[in-house]
Amino acid sequence: MKTYLPSVHDIERKWFLVDAEERVLGRLASRIASVLMGKEKPCYTAFLDTGDFLIVINADKVKLTGNKWENKTYYSHSGYPGGLKQIRARELLGKHPEQLMKRAVKGMLPKNKLGRKMFKKLKVYAGSDHPHQAQKPEPLVLGEN
Repeated sequence: MKTYLPSVHDIERKWFLVDAEERVLGRLASRIASVLMGKEKPCYTAFLDTGDFLIVINADKVKLTGNKWENKTYYSHSGYPGGLKQIRARELLGKHPEQLMKRAVKGMLPKNKLGRKMFKKLKVYAGSDHPHQAQKPEPLVLGEN
């Protein structure tokens, strides 16, 4: 018996809606990354993008445990000497609340072309409104925090 290998045309993609309100960031991000990769489907193949689309709402109401609001620092570099920039988690939530979720999920995806393709299927919004009503997203059932 041969191993089943899904064709690109056979992969069925769904749209899921996740409410991030009062959810712990890392636990939620790992579950989102798993769905984006398609690991929860029986046709999962490591070298194909078999994952689904995900809409995350209320990203501004996400939780961090411990002292991470003050101690967790995100870095970026401009490429020029002395161009290192730092921002704490609380400041990032105030300026760009959706970036907190995007950075957490992106770090859990593969670091290659396939990972970048998977990341494009993630849509994050700070409030509870989103422009994807036409796709009829169904709520994703998550476990406890």
